[in-house]
Amino acid sequence: MTRVRQQGGDNWRRIRAIAWKDLTTERRSKAGFNAVVSLGITILVLFGFALGPDAQVLRDAAPGALWLAVLFAGVLAFNRSYQVELDTGALEPLLLYPGARWTIFTGKLLANMLFVGLLLVIVVIAGMVLFAVKVPDAWPTVIAVLALGAIGLVTLGTFYASMASRSRAREVLLPLLLFPMLVPVLLAAMQASKALIGADMMLEAGAWIKMLIAYDIIFVLATHLAFEHVIEA
Repeated sequence: MTRVRQQGGDNWRRIRAIAWKDLTTERRSKAGFNAVVSLGITILVLFGFALGPDAQVLRDAAPGALWLAVLFAGVLAFNRSYQVELDTGALEPLLLYPGARWTIFTGKLLANMLFVGLLLVIVVIAGMVLFAVKVPDAWPTVIAVLALGAIGLVTLGTFYASMASRSRAREVLLPLLLFPMLVPVLLAAMQASKALIGADMMLEAGAWIKMLIAYDIIFVLATHLAFEHVIEA
């Protein structure tokens, strides 16, 4: 029992160290986060111009525009997940370090979750202003939907970034691998968000939220189990 606790403590310390290292690197450079946020807001502005001045059309399109902005901006963040290790040659020593290899993925996942979470907050605020969306009465449920959607997006993004990291064409390969797998997550997140903003479709939102939860559980478990095989390939 003591050995299990000690191993669990070692794994948690490794996860925190990897996540903290990634977050510290981003905080020092700032260029990556600024580029990601700028891209997200630019996509929202382009959607706003394309949809025209009709307020109802803007509100109806807001969930889709928001999630697509987060998706395209998030791809930039995911591509950077393993860039420091690859540039410095630190990935191989990290893999050889004693300990469970899934902790590398979990640390990266945690850092990306915080990164994309902050991006999501900024994009949501900008989207509410640009698309004239009022705060819905069911705002706690909206926050839950945003969190569930972000978990699915970041989990798959971090996993496929590890798969594409060793490729010279990783900037092209990552979207090709990631986008098809994200269709169910983004569809559920968009539909749940749209139903909640509509305020009279809570029953429909509940079905989409259950689907999001199911997808998140499946993807989190599957990616952790598959990571060791993917990172060694």
